[in-house]
Amino acid sequence: MENSEWLDRFQDYLIKKDLSKNTIASYSVSVRLFFRLFSELTPENAGLYRSWLVKHYSPATVNQRIYAINHFVRFVSESSEDYGLLFDGYHLNAVRVQQKSFLDSIISNEDYELLKNRLKEEENYFWYFVVRFLASTGARVSELVQIKVEHLRFGYLDLYSKGGKLRRIYFPDNLCLEAVEWCRSMGKTSGFLFLNKNGNRISARGIHQQLKYYARKYGIDPDTVYPHSFRHRFAKNFLLHFNDISLLADLMGHESIETTRIYLTRSSKEQQKLLDEIITW
Repeated sequence: MENSEWLDRFQDYLIKKDLSKNTIASYSVSVRLFFRLFSELTPENAGLYRSWLVKHYSPATVNQRIYAINHFVRFVSESSEDYGLLFDGYHLNAVRVQQKSFLDSIISNEDYELLKNRLKEEENYFWYFVVRFLASTGARVSELVQIKVEHLRFGYLDLYSKGGKLRRIYFPDNLCLEAVEWCRSMGKTSGFLFLNKNGNRISARGIHQQLKYYARKYGIDPDTVYPHSFRHRFAKNFLLHFNDISLLADLMGHESIETTRIYLTRSSKEQQKLLDEIITW
C-alpha cells in the first residue's frame, strides 16, 4: 500500500476514534513530515525521525510529533500482520520537558468573584451565567453552548461522542435554581440557554472576545480571562475542597488521570501566599 493510502486510512481511523479536528490535523502533519524525510516506515527510520525532530523543534513540539507517530505505528500494526511483527512492542520515547511548577494563566478566585459579582450587580445575567456555568461545571465552551432550559430540570447535560462514550456534566443545585429563575423572568421555557443577537447559539469566539472585554472593564488581567480558564478554576477549586483526583478526571472528561495531575500544582501567587503563611521565622 502506498504511503498516501496509509495516511488516508489513518485519518479515517482517527475520525472514528472521535478525536478533535485539531488533533487529527496535528497527527497528519507529523506523519506527512515523516514520509517527506523517509520513504519507508521502519523502526530504524522512526528512531532517526525522533533524532531529526530533536535537532529542529522544541521539546514540546517533538513530543507532539512522537505521540502522533506512535499512534500511526499502532494503527498500521493493527492493520497489517507484517507491520505488526515489525513493530512488535515498539514505542518511541518522548523527550524530557521541564514542566512548570505553577500555573499563572488561571483566573484567581478573587478575580472570579469580582467578575461574577460585578456582572450580577449590573444585571448582566447572560454573561453572569456564562461565567457561572463555566466555573461551576468544568464544561468546555463547546459543551456550554449545548445547555438547554430542559437540562436544568434534570441537573445535568449528557453528551455522547461518535464512539458512543458518555460525558455527563452536572449542574449544582444553587446554579440550577438561579438559572431557572432567570429563564422564568425572560419567559423562556425551552431551547438553548446561550444565544446571540440573531437567535443562534453564540460562538466560542464570541464568548472569548466578550470575556476579554469584561476583564478589561473590571480591571482584571485579560490573560487570565478566557473560557478554558474557568474550567481550570473549577478543577483547582474542586481539589481544594475535595481532594479526589480520580473523580475530578471523570468530571473533566479526561481519558488519562495524568492530564488531571496538572491541577495539583500551584500558581506563583498561591505559592507566595502559602509561604507567607508558613514561614514565620
